Amino acid sequence: MRDANLDTSNIYETERAEASRGLGGAMGAASLSRRTVLRGAGVAALAVGGAGVLAACGSSGSTTTPAAGGASSAGGTGSGTASLAKVDAIPVGGAILVKDAAGKPVILSQPTAGTVVAMTAICTHQGCTVAPAGAQLVCPCHGSVYKSADGSNVSGPAPKPLAAVTVHVVNGEVLPG
Repeated sequence: MRDANLDTSNIYETERAEASRGLGGAMGAASLSRRTVLRGAGVAALAVGGAGVLAACGSSGSTTTPAAGGASSAGGTGSGTASLAKVDAIPVGGAILVKDAAGKPVILSQPTAGTVVAMTAICTHQGCTVAPAGAQLVCPCHGSVYKSADGSNVSGPAPKPLAAVTVHVVNGEVLPG
């Protein structure tokens, strides 16, 4: 019988040797190479990270808020069409993010005083909602940048410009169509 206070390094060496031969011991019955373990850890990390990226690119989790006097206010036409925003709520040379009657995010831009243009707020790269940033629209997911004046591409992975949305102005209100 051995003394409990003796050096145990030989025990660990024996267990390592048995594990490398696939005989069991402290490391289990199956022998895994370092490369196999690292490869498995890498695949698991990519799977978890990829799921996070895909969740970030989904449009179901995006949050937008209507502009002041926006999507829920009635238009001045008497037709029952909901106003998207008041023209004076859109900065000249900039843009705002609103929701249309169906709840879809829309960018309203005023490139010059009195001229209002609209485009979808859905990035053409992977469907994230772009956000106004002065004279530009920026995708928070992958960094695509568009001009707020017309939705054309400035930089990033987006393959094409933002799609135009038809709007018109009546009595200072931006209306769809």
